Amino acid sequence: MTRSAHETTEPTILLLAAGEASRMRGGDKLLEEIDGVPLLRKLTKDARSVADNVMVCLREEDNLRRSVLDDLNCRFVAVPDASKGMAHSLRAGVAELSTTTTAVMVVPADMPDITRADLAKMLRSHQDQPEAILRASTKDQQAGHPVLFPKRLFGALEKLSGDVGAREVLRRHANEILRVQLPGTNALTDLDTPEDWLEWRQNRLKEKGP
Repeated sequence: MTRSAHETTEPTILLLAAGEASRMRGGDKLLEEIDGVPLLRKLTKDARSVADNVMVCLREEDNLRRSVLDDLNCRFVAVPDASKGMAHSLRAGVAELSTTTTAVMVVPADMPDITRADLAKMLRSHQDQPEAILRASTKDQQAGHPVLFPKRLFGALEKLSGDVGAREVLRRHANEILRVQLPGTNALTDLDTPEDWLEWRQNRLKEKGP
């Protein structure tokens, strides 16, 4: 695919939202509501609040997920081979980046604890270290997401395949990765089943208190 003519000189936030949510037993984890807002909309809205250029990878003709984003001024990338794994979504998104974008922040769209402040911190870190790979982590340095890749790695990302995302690129460039600490387990929490969502909501209520 050719690069888009849509120009930006800032990083792009790329939300990976083309997964099938097969473990939800008929539900859609990206449409699960947080404070009355579907998770996918919450993450996209937070991304738009800190970045001008936000792209969302979706399965072809995924009108339901797209419908919760139509007013948010983000770009959609159709992923015809999304069933083959996350790497195919990532590859499709990177192929559509502007030739002048400086970096891409990859955000899996099933992470409910990622906040606007987390995304902003990643972008600030890129300003300080524009050539580094930035990977979100917990306080004890457990690596998670988002991951921000500088432009020099776009070519490697476009060659990915399978269901391991950018793991191989991260392995090859391990000495170039800087960790960006996010609060709590924000960088790790993803919810794949109805039971995961129930437990997460129960814990959230406990944290809020009476």
